This record gives sequence, structure tokens and C-alpha cells, in this order.
Amino acid sequence: MRGAAALALAISASLLVLGPASAQRSTTGTAPPLAEPAPALAPSSGTQAPAPARVSAPVAKPGQCANPNALGVSRTVEIDTTGGPGFGFEHFRQLDFLRDKEVVLTFDDGPWPTTPAVLKALAAECVKAIFFPIGKHATYYPEIVRQVAAGGHSIGSHTWSHKDLTSIVAKNPEEAKAEIEKAVSAVRWALEDQTQAAVPFFRFPALRHPPELVTYLGTRNIAIFSTDMDSFDFKMRKPEQVVKSVMAKLAKHGKGIVLMHDFQKATSEAVPQLLAELKAGGYKIVHMRAKFPVTSLKQYDEELMKDAKLPTVSTRPVSSVVREVD
Repeated sequence: MRGAAALALAISASLLVLGPASAQRSTTGTAPPLAEPAPALAPSSGTQAPAPARVSAPVAKPGQCANPNALGVSRTVEIDTTGGPGFGFEHFRQLDFLRDKEVVLTFDDGPWPTTPAVLKALAAECVKAIFFPIGKHATYYPEIVRQVAAGGHSIGSHTWSHKDLTSIVAKNPEEAKAEIEKAVSAVRWALEDQTQAAVPFFRFPALRHPPELVTYLGTRNIAIFSTDMDSFDFKMRKPEQVVKSVMAKLAKHGKGIVLMHDFQKATSEAVPQLLAELKAGGYKIVHMRAKFPVTSLKQYDEELMKDAKLPTVSTRPVSSVVREVD
């Protein structure tokens, strides 16, 4: 999409290529509805509806590929996020590091019961992606966040509750900052002992980038992700529509960061066919990982725990309260 000169500059500026390793306008216009299930780590207010059934997924061990014909990962690049670099030509044009027919797959709005199907499809083809979970969703389904980590994927964040921060930051800068930071805390909390998988990658809802918060993320050394092509899968109900959308845009642009949503059922069903068509079309997968894991701030870690710890008289363990009788 851009010239070789930009490529050389970009790689020297912030990318370390590690060699072979075989957008969201999701909310453009109207944000995808956020269901409010009763979370494992409940938000501080509001009545919650019952959560959808939890789903487990088989996950391939990182670094192993049992499929000799897999699409795989052609190369891995390590991102130095110092200063908050931006990626995705819809908004950030400085860093052009992808070669012709190279693709970075990204998924927003999870974790959700649809996410394991995405993980299963990626594992079958030994493909790695970047996931941008919503903080609340990470507290609803922490076990799915851990499945994402077990698959060797990079896990960024996508705000605490998927609010459009441009409408918040002018009125309440602290609330806007909390939307970013509480998501980071929630992802790290969900990962338990796998916090190395939590990386300093962030994507704004609706791909709307308030300048004040872009600057703030720079001070936190968190990279900002836009996209090169938005699948607009949130508008689609059939998996074949998602595949057609992505492949048509790749044919036009030749390479790029692709934005999809593991939150969307059609997308979760589309991934196997999409990977097959990428392989047939000669496209190569590039995996982006961070040089360092993301760090959370104590203030927001404590807020998250405060929300979780509602007062109760009983301190008995689960085994003494719940007994299977049939």
C-alpha cells in the first residue's frame, strides 16, 4: 500500500523483525450492543441479565503446529511501544512495515461465547492474531481470555465498556482515562498467571481518537491500533458475507491490518473459510507481539477489586456451600 522508503523507515523506527515462525469502524455509526450478563466480576452498578452459557475451546499449544499444510505465521514482528506508536493506515501513516500480501488479523469486542470458535479455527491453521477485548467482557469470561493467551495470541484492550471516548473526554477527562485503564486492569486480572500475554496495544471504539487520549496513551507507552481495512462484519449476518468483504478489500489494498469481531456470530463461523481463502490466494500471516507486557495502574486494579468484593456474611468455601446430589 505504501512505498519501500516508508517500509525502511518504519522498521528502523519501531519494529524488530524476528523472522519466519511457521477496524474498527466496528462501531462506525452505532456501537455493537453490549449485552449485560451477570459477570464473574460484577460492575459496580446496574442490574445484570443472566450470562450466556460459557464455552470452552480446544487450544493448540503455542509454538506447535500439527497441520503440515497450515497457513501458519510467515513472520513475527516485535513492537517497541515506547511513546505510543500508531498502526493502521486509516489514521496512522508513518509505520508501513507489511510486505505485499502480508496480513495481520485482529479481533475486537470479546471475549464472548463466540470467541472459542475463532480460536479453534486459528489453531487449526496455526495462525496467530491480536485480540482487543472489552474490559467488562474480560470479567464475564476470564477463562476465555486465558484460552486466547494459551493460543499464543497477543491480547490488547478496547476500553472498559466500549464507550465513545470523544463524547466523554471533554466533560470528564478522568472518566475517559478510567475507561482505558480499567480495561487494562481487567485483562490482566482475567489472565491470572498469564499476564505476559497482556500487551500494550489499544484500539479506540469506533476508531475515534481524541487527541488528548492519544497523547495520554503515548505517556503510558501503549501502541494505538486503527486498521488498514474494516470488514464491517457487524453489519453482516452470514459468514460468507464476512469472507467476501475481507477478501475484496485485500484484493484492492494488497496487504494490511484487518479488523473483525470475535463478538459477532457470523465472523466466528467465517474464520475457517477466510483462512482457507487467504492460503489459496497466497497471503501470508504476520503476527505482532510487544517487546514488553503492559503494566496496569494500582488505582484501577483496586477499583476493579472493590467492585468484585461485595459484603457478605458467609466466608465458607464453595465445597461446603454447594454439593452435587444428582
